[in-house]
Amino acid sequence: MADIQVEDGMIRILNLEIQDPKAAAVLAAYPQARWAEITRRAVKIGLGYLKGGEND
Repeated sequence: MADIQVEDGMIRILNLEIQDPKAAAVLAAYPQARWAEITRRAVKIGLGYLKGGEND
């Protein structure tokens, strides 16, 4: 299980593991130096998509 902290508008995720071969293949198509930024953007987009759904 990942350790997730939210503090002062920052989300900090430690030890996150995602088992998704298709997502891993997409990420692997980019240089490893960009993986952190691409993952950060993907999480931001995904959480933005979920906005408003917390009451469902």
